[in-house]
Amino acid sequence: MINRVILIGRLTHDPELRYTPNGVAVTSFSIAVDRKFTNQKGERETDFIRIVTWQKLAENCANFLKKGALVGVDGRLQINSYENQEGRTVRNPEIVAEDVRFLEPKSARQEAGSQSGYNNNQGFGNQGYGNSSGGGYNQSYNNQRNRQSDDPFADDGRQIDLSDDDLPF
Repeated sequence: MINRVILIGRLTHDPELRYTPNGVAVTSFSIAVDRKFTNQKGERETDFIRIVTWQKLAENCANFLKKGALVGVDGRLQINSYENQEGRTVRNPEIVAEDVRFLEPKSARQEAGSQSGYNNNQGFGNQGYGNSSGGGYNQSYNNQRNRQSDDPFADDGRQIDLSDDDLPF
């Protein structure tokens, strides 16, 4: 069986960091995800999806994410249910994130924040946070910029000479 959810959206509010009685960090926030199609009025509808993160990922999200930030979330769907005061079962879906990627460089976040009215005064830092593999957007973004100048196949207007010995097949 598979339970995997991948989302890209913007935070609707700052993450809320709490700790369990055992000292485990847990953060919750919501992201707005636009639907791919438009309604009868020609407008895109938006889903607001609750995200929960745990442990170090929770602390990193609380420290580096702010309202309006563009994030990629990889996790699983979890449905919590309880009985309300009227005796009806209430179901609350949420995504338990295993990885959260910060998808825009600091300069783009600040520019978008000033244009959209979001308050992005604090940045994400220069590291990507998420799973144990490290990396993240900022690191790969900087590596990509550095590699563009080193690309031996960049189109500089000259013909590339390849012999059959150069091909791997």
